Amino acid sequence: MEYVTAVPHPPAQAPRPSRAGRRSLALALLSGALGAAVALLSSRQQWSSGTATVAGGDFPLTAQGSDVTGLPAALAVVGLAALVAVFAVRRAGRLAVAGLLALCGAGTVTAALLGASDSSALDEKAAAVAGDTSATVHALSHTAWPYVAAAAGALILLAGLLALRYGRLWPAMSGRYERVGAARPRRTAAPAADPDRPEDLWKALDRGEDPTGA
Repeated sequence: MEYVTAVPHPPAQAPRPSRAGRRSLALALLSGALGAAVALLSSRQQWSSGTATVAGGDFPLTAQGSDVTGLPAALAVVGLAALVAVFAVRRAGRLAVAGLLALCGAGTVTAALLGASDSSALDEKAAAVAGDTSATVHALSHTAWPYVAAAAGALILLAGLLALRYGRLWPAMSGRYERVGAARPRRTAAPAADPDRPEDLWKALDRGEDPTGA
């Protein structure tokens, strides 16, 4: 009679992230962080310049990105926070945060492109300098920084789209520390050895106890 010996199978391992998941994660982190940093930097640069007529002379004026619109910088901060929050939530929450990240990128692009030809910030400065609310700026010129901010917004948008498409493959924060303060189960004391049962005496000796003690 033959006996078949069962071969133990190795324990199943947790599925590893796919190559697409790893690549999309790295690309999203890089593009999102870079886009937010560049958007913040661009908002502090000069976007436009011109001159205002004051007492018969020309007075030069300049406007930074934050003077023209504060949306790119604000949306960059929100987008960066959303990029971090993607890893703190799962399933529907992750989709919602990824959508917010994409909207921040799209909003940054739109605000930057609208500000590329905006002259209201310089007109306000011209009115303040000339003391005339109807004063406007002339010889208006713009720099390339609004388009740099728009490109930064496109990077944030790319991070959001990647999170929407591949976010389900990305890891999430571990919940192993969620119940750190939970009370641990108390160990119950071993029952006293019965002198009439030899197996209890041997178990007590194995535990290092004196089975004959009171």
